[in-house]
Amino acid sequence: MYSTSLSSLLKNKNFYLMLIGEAGLFALALIMAYGLRFEFDIPDQYFPQMLDLLPVSILTKVFFFGALGLYRGMWRYTGLADLWRIARATLLAEVALIVYAALFRHFQGYPRSVFILDPLLAFVLACGVRVLIRSGYEFMARPGTWFMSWWPRTTCPLPEANLRAFILGADDDAARMAKEILGTSQSGISLVGFVDDDPDRIGRKIHGLPVYGPIRILPDLACSLRAQEVLVSAALASQAQLRSVLEACEAGQVRIKKLPALADIASGKISVKALRDVRYEDLLGRAEVQLDVRGIEGYLKGKTVLITGAGGSIGSELCRQILRFEPEKIVLYDASEANLYGMEMELLHEHGFSAYVAVLGQVQDQALLDTVLAAHQPQVLFHAAAYKHVPMLEHNPWQAVTNNIMGSRTIMAAAVQHGVQRFVLVSTDKAVRPTNVMGASKRVTELFMHEFAGQGTTFMAVRFGNVLGSSGSVIPLFRKQITQGGPVTVTHPDVTRYFMTIPEAAQLIIQAGALGQGGEVFILKMGRPVRIADLAKDLIVLSGKSVDEIPICFTGLRPGEKLYEELITAGEGIVETMHDKIMVLQTDRTLDQREARLDLSALSVAAARFDGPAVVHHLSGLVPEFTPDSRA
Repeated sequence: MYSTSLSSLLKNKNFYLMLIGEAGLFALALIMAYGLRFEFDIPDQYFPQMLDLLPVSILTKVFFFGALGLYRGMWRYTGLADLWRIARATLLAEVALIVYAALFRHFQGYPRSVFILDPLLAFVLACGVRVLIRSGYEFMARPGTWFMSWWPRTTCPLPEANLRAFILGADDDAARMAKEILGTSQSGISLVGFVDDDPDRIGRKIHGLPVYGPIRILPDLACSLRAQEVLVSAALASQAQLRSVLEACEAGQVRIKKLPALADIASGKISVKALRDVRYEDLLGRAEVQLDVRGIEGYLKGKTVLITGAGGSIGSELCRQILRFEPEKIVLYDASEANLYGMEMELLHEHGFSAYVAVLGQVQDQALLDTVLAAHQPQVLFHAAAYKHVPMLEHNPWQAVTNNIMGSRTIMAAAVQHGVQRFVLVSTDKAVRPTNVMGASKRVTELFMHEFAGQGTTFMAVRFGNVLGSSGSVIPLFRKQITQGGPVTVTHPDVTRYFMTIPEAAQLIIQAGALGQGGEVFILKMGRPVRIADLAKDLIVLSGKSVDEIPICFTGLRPGEKLYEELITAGEGIVETMHDKIMVLQTDRTLDQREARLDLSALSVAAARFDGPAVVHHLSGLVPEFTPDSRA
């Protein structure tokens, strides 16, 4: 490999130009060193001495510069690392020159200061010419300079339709990103400056661009400088700052975009042009979830894991997250052919994981479950399969019974029968004092865990709120409505919900699976609830529009919906766990086995008859805190 690169270097004409030019600089450095030593009046007896040292000085420097790879790089991309290599090369070359003078000339009659001045001058000249060449290329590549007006377009094309943009913040990351943009002639971005709240930065310049501020004057700045976008660093973690920028962008009618991470640009994964819209997830300001990797590996590594609803929003993310813990096999169980096929192809082609089994079936199919569990003997089971659309189940309550209740009871019984070690039930905050059939059905499944306790399988449930971007989430609906020009429909001005991202939810479900001792209901810390009206407004602004262009229309609460959701119900107390984002509920609420069997039997009969009122009545018997919506 080395010989190949060397031969290609020797064929490069620029290499010889560099070599000749650098040799001239090294000669000039030694001559200047003698000149400075004698105040540019070199005595005649020192001329032969200088001429004797000149070829040795040039050859040693060229040798060490080449040995340290300084002729392999392109001078236009000189960086700090190159300057350090130049320093090392000049120092080593000077040591070699001193050794030559000492061994072959006994160091007699040589001015000592020459051997100090020579490497310093060589370093300055070598660095200076590289920096000058790099500065020239950057200057020529920068759009809008006077040089560009007469430089041939075929050599340095001017980007078309450049967007005038600010960079949010004036820290090191912002400076490096600005440098990357300025050095990319085809970025499509024309930077007009930085915007920052730090008074120590405001008024200064970075790469020749001014730092404006504070952020609240962004609307006026955008107007006066004709800026169209604000670029937000990928490293920005402050939710409060991002929200203030969002409000300023709304006032100034400026779009907001998120820059890619510098690490992704450096690795070549994406280019600086890969801007994306700021997503609502960015406004949540969540810190990255920290997992207890050792605890999770203890129950997942080398195990067979079965996931019901494996093609759904949560189930599919569980599959992705579980892969990192090296399971022996994943059994994908789903009733949707399209979802199951999609997950199967993703595991195989995107993740290179082939140790999976895809099972197309419903969780209430006892014979199929027995066959699958007997064949694959999973040690861990995540039960994410459920119908979850509140209004849909209000109008079709028998499906909540068949799928959510009877299906969950069937798979719990099968898990016990076939020796599953850990069973994690995915629940919802709608199970707390439910006002809809979906929430009541999930509450019943939580209570089922006590029925199967002590039979060899450790059961636990995980309760959380709405998941951003999941099937049925309001965000895809709002985005579609915004794309179509509005209006954006919100049920009520004061309705609030808890939100999590899909990866957050899946990671914390997996983490809770490592904490369970049996019968717990874990709840995930969701932060503060979000007003849906505010969410709609934020999405409109993030789309580059205003509420004047895209109105918000209030349609009224749908059947079964609450104004706000809760995470705990009466008789439950919260206890902290070892994980800062997970809490466990203490409850003494259990199902009376005899009464439960009677109610479940009656519930099953009502569902088989598609008798909605009877289903709701019997659900109220199982969940006394259930208050059905009279509009359903």
